Amino acid sequence: MMHKLKRRVSAPVLAGIFLLGCCGAGQAQSVARQPGGVTVQTWATLTDQSMLLALQEGNRFAAARASLPLNIDVDSSKRYQEIVGFGANITDASAWLIQNRMSAQQRSALMEDLFGKAPGIGLSFTRLTIGASDFSRRHYTLDDVPAGQTDYPLAGFSIDPMRADVLPVLKSAMAINPKLQVMASPWSAPAWMKTGDSLIKGTLRPQAYGVFARYLEKFVDAMEAEGVPMFALTLQNEPHFEPDDYPGMRLESATRARVIAENLGPLLAKRAKPVRILDWDHNWDVPQAPLEVLADSRARPYVAGVAWHCYAGDVAAQSMVHDAHPDKETYFTECSGGDWKPNWQETLPWYMRNLIVGTTRGWARGVLLWNIALDEKHGPHSGGCTDCRGVVTIDSRTGAVTRNFDYYALAHASRFVRQGARRIESTTGVDGLETVAFQNSDDNSIALIVVNSAADSRRFSVSFDGESFEHTMPGASVATFVWSTVVL
Repeated sequence: MMHKLKRRVSAPVLAGIFLLGCCGAGQAQSVARQPGGVTVQTWATLTDQSMLLALQEGNRFAAARASLPLNIDVDSSKRYQEIVGFGANITDASAWLIQNRMSAQQRSALMEDLFGKAPGIGLSFTRLTIGASDFSRRHYTLDDVPAGQTDYPLAGFSIDPMRADVLPVLKSAMAINPKLQVMASPWSAPAWMKTGDSLIKGTLRPQAYGVFARYLEKFVDAMEAEGVPMFALTLQNEPHFEPDDYPGMRLESATRARVIAENLGPLLAKRAKPVRILDWDHNWDVPQAPLEVLADSRARPYVAGVAWHCYAGDVAAQSMVHDAHPDKETYFTECSGGDWKPNWQETLPWYMRNLIVGTTRGWARGVLLWNIALDEKHGPHSGGCTDCRGVVTIDSRTGAVTRNFDYYALAHASRFVRQGARRIESTTGVDGLETVAFQNSDDNSIALIVVNSAADSRRFSVSFDGESFEHTMPGASVATFVWSTVVL
């Protein structure tokens, strides 16, 4: 009879014993412990597309320390942030395509693939837009009134614009993965709350600080009434950017701090299940902006963490802000690929180094790419990016799905790193190899993600708990290694 103890037993002692092994998507399988050590599942993607998240056989831990000069040491005794999940934004455009340009069978297959367990990729985190973004078919908010009018009681507030497409897609995802965590961000307050009386450009009028906070609270209430609890909100998407042709709103750090401290923070803190407030929701290049909000003694207690985008700066900004405020959480909430970087060999390793490895080594609990789906014409959209790429492309004429390298970048993490996992220590940045490692909480399995950004192959060893295996990765490739730890 097997008894769980707080120790790991070495491979030689356990030869022939059965253990639980992670098959990458949350389901355990029984595999035999062979005399050579623990079997390692290796899932690889090559940028020539000859292998796409493909299972490779042959790796097995040996009861010996690593002998290769290039070694990745994985240490589960050094534990860092708990993982919320990986995913992408369910924008208006994405939801409309899924609902209106796919057959029921196509739609079901795609949703199971994105949000389901293996062979799905197990996305467990998503973000919604509160009102329109550039990836909407029209510009709107959830409380629009005729020009010259106001609605301070919010009598006209309604989430009806979300009912046709966004809510059905979201509820489908939640039915597949009930643990899906949902956050949301506004691109603009209603025009009547803003200077300029327009969804495009402008800032929030001081007299509208309170009503804007209540507008966001009403969104949370309405979504909860639909069975969609909100995990987190940001006050404003990209608050230092005023786009020319789609909704946006500038909110300087002092304004965000005041609205959070005096209005939104106290409102959300009264809830039975408080909703996280994340500041910034913008690029890596201005870390002083969230630091200014966190320096405000009134706002800081209400701010759970900081959200980041990829479009300028360096991922190292996440660690800098975390080091200044280690009690605050980190999330990565938006990055889009597009036709400006179409080459797999260049872009997939960049995605992995920065958006998967870099963000999580930079303390991100959750990682989100931008549109979960766009069509063959990079839309639909109303202003903004004309050559963005979705995680998948849906052919608007046939409903056929193309999985882009954004999909495979996410999948190398989302399929193997489950909610509640902890990032653990791993050697990184040696001879072109970048790594990040996690230990799942449900079965203690280890998932090690390795990116070879070099043009040529690398042979290396992986060491864990006094044992090791060897592996060769081709140039410009990605691999996720999964193995079980054994506790008796």
